[in-house]
Amino acid sequence: MTTAPQGGSARSWSLVDAGAAAALVLAAVGVIWSPKLSNAVARATGGLTPVTVLVDVRGVAVASPATLLESARRAGKLAIVIRNQPHGSVRLDAVIPLTRRLTAVQSNGSVVTAPDPNQQTLPTLDARFVLKGQGRRAGGGVVFGNQNLKIGAPVELEGESFRVIGSVTGLQLGQS
Repeated sequence: MTTAPQGGSARSWSLVDAGAAAALVLAAVGVIWSPKLSNAVARATGGLTPVTVLVDVRGVAVASPATLLESARRAGKLAIVIRNQPHGSVRLDAVIPLTRRLTAVQSNGSVVTAPDPNQQTLPTLDARFVLKGQGRRAGGGVVFGNQNLKIGAPVELEGESFRVIGSVTGLQLGQS
């Protein structure tokens, strides 16, 4: 019969122990450097300022664009996805319907424009969504929702009964 050694024998570290310690350190670093925590620190130190983001949605086939716009206005908030990364919800400040226009050059060289008559038979959503949130200025633009946002960037907006893709057409930092 063998017995366990008595006294204070030192335990040696195995490869599994070292891997577990490394995973623990990486998890702690991930918690400390999490986007929500860095946003909280930025908010507390005054690093975040109000940001107005203009998103234009053009040519989305919708049975009733007016009903969709009214639904968005009533909700007052939209979920936003920037570069396939969910940001959460942002306040919807306004929805501005955009009128689709046709342009024609006349034989004398003048240019004539008129509202698109096809909007009545084949309605499409053409609107500008004015969003308000918190962000900060960065070297490459405005950081909004932990994503660097520039004019032309694709953005997905989601309401209670719709999901549309548009592009950023305006950024105003420091406006509430």
